[in-house]
Amino acid sequence: MKKNQLEIACFNYESALIAQENGADRIELCENMELGGTTPNSILVVKVRESVNIKMHVIIRPRGGDFVYSDEELTEMKQDIKQYKKLGVDGFVFGILKANGKINKRQNRELVHLAHPLSCTFHRAFDVVESLEKGLEDVIDCGFKTILTSGKARNVEEGIFDLELLQKLAKDRIEIMPGGGLRSSNIKLLQDKLQPTFYHSSAITDKSETANPEEIKELRNFL
Repeated sequence: MKKNQLEIACFNYESALIAQENGADRIELCENMELGGTTPNSILVVKVRESVNIKMHVIIRPRGGDFVYSDEELTEMKQDIKQYKKLGVDGFVFGILKANGKINKRQNRELVHLAHPLSCTFHRAFDVVESLEKGLEDVIDCGFKTILTSGKARNVEEGIFDLELLQKLAKDRIEIMPGGGLRSSNIKLLQDKLQPTFYHSSAITDKSETANPEEIKELRNFL
């Protein structure tokens, strides 16, 4: 029987420790919260991997801004995946689009293939795809295991109906992981609509970039 699980987006070392200590099932490690999360530096990856026993996915995003990448940026992403595979991470998080808002299948497939056998999550670039249905099929076709999405909305509350639709369309071919403004104050709304899945939150409740242990506990209590 599938159960609800919790992933915490961690923008620093302290958050990773807090996530593990307070019941998270997995962390997504990144840096630069103000940019929406970018590839963490290798020193941070090593430090967290040595200290955290739960699953650890690493975001591969060379810069903030859009999700259309040059060949040079794609090469950088490939190098990061190669390096971090050797450091014992459990998966990668990335997403590449074309300028027209469609999924860049060629570039995504190259990275998924390079990451194999580690699992890959298509991140919130999905929330700006041209078509929800076509985007879903293309992401599945590229070999991703999970889509992190707010349901193409500003946050999960506004996107709740598209999240529900995505789960139905996915039919267990890929996991739909709600994320974007997810907190203990609204997770119950999602649980009432969705099948068991992974939930994604930074669990940040103040102006810092560090997860709040009490918020993680509260999220955990709902699961």
